[in-house]
Amino acid sequence: MILAFKLSDLVTVPFGYLLSFLYQLTSNYGIALIIFAVLVKLILYPVTAKGKKESMKMSRLTPRLKVIQERYANDQTKQNEAIQALYKEEGVSMGGGCLWSMIPLFILIPLFTVIRQPIVYMLHENLAVAEQIVAVIKELAPSAFSSNNYYDQVVAAQLIPQYAEAIKAAIPAISEATLEGVNFSFLQINMGAIPQFNVFKWEVYNWSTIGAFLIPLLSAGSQVLNMKISMNMNNSVVTDEKGIQDEETAKKSQANQTNNVMMWTMPLMSLWIGFTVPSALSLYWFVQGIISMVMDVYLTKKLRTIYDAEDALRLQKALEQERIEAEKERIRAERRAANPDGITENTSKKKLQQKQQREADAAKAAAAREYAEKKGIVFEEEESAVMSGIPSRPYCKGRNYDPNRYTTEE
Repeated sequence: MILAFKLSDLVTVPFGYLLSFLYQLTSNYGIALIIFAVLVKLILYPVTAKGKKESMKMSRLTPRLKVIQERYANDQTKQNEAIQALYKEEGVSMGGGCLWSMIPLFILIPLFTVIRQPIVYMLHENLAVAEQIVAVIKELAPSAFSSNNYYDQVVAAQLIPQYAEAIKAAIPAISEATLEGVNFSFLQINMGAIPQFNVFKWEVYNWSTIGAFLIPLLSAGSQVLNMKISMNMNNSVVTDEKGIQDEETAKKSQANQTNNVMMWTMPLMSLWIGFTVPSALSLYWFVQGIISMVMDVYLTKKLRTIYDAEDALRLQKALEQERIEAEKERIRAERRAANPDGITENTSKKKLQQKQQREADAAKAAAAREYAEKKGIVFEEEESAVMSGIPSRPYCKGRNYDPNRYTTEE
């Protein structure tokens, strides 16, 4: 038994027991499937919230990413470094939103297995017993099965009550619960049947076939509407570095264009899948789409209160910076008006020290000269001790300067 265990059983077996419990509770396969979809969505709410948060963060950075791309248009390396730095600053992970949003899609695979094998997962019989039941019913009613034996358990599960005696004779140990089978009817639509395109032919023109035909269409339509609402919600919180809304930039972004393509490709893919699998899967997909829309609106409003507060703080800082810059410009304008020619003194620290020293020396010399004149002493100024004779530039003539070097001696 251990060797027969599959990793997928970690999901399919609990799904089977939950769907079976809901079916016994409601006595209706469609209602059980709807409740199952709601429960799965509630369980995955943290995942949905995480994906929505990452998606909105990416959307909010669109104007700032555009500025970086324009600034480093000719340097891809610096552009990537600046983008990575921005993501790190804002706590955004590349592809995080897409990854979290893909997790609910992975649930469809085990759910499809549960729907395709109701005898194993809902009636809790092993695969060998399920194959025996299918074989007995196939022998008694071969026309009920199609050439594709992929959905034999779905067909057989509906016919078990009709051929209960024959099944019990072939499998004496079978339980009474299994002999009750599974009723896939919901609103007079067979959820175990695959929708057909020949719905408008007179011989098959009835509500059951029309309803089965409409369910994949509703499923695809709900996904289009869901993605449209999600994109509009994300674009509504896009702001630039000043915190001012910039929805127009978000609409023109590459990410938004990609989402526009996915808005049609994903529903078209689900529409194609809906006409190749039992209607139950499309019903689940439709309910998931409706719940996703409700959650998307709720999460957007919840996150918007946080982002609005961030934008208000960012706008306040931007306005304060603009005020500071305006004050600096006013001061510069006053200086330009006071000095239109732009003549300014050299304010180098070293030059100022030298100037102060020269002024101090000149003051001392003037005082000495004045004192000498009063005493009647002939004042002789000291020769400059510097080699060049220019105190402020002691080496301007070189250390070996000789004024008589090229003088011709007689």
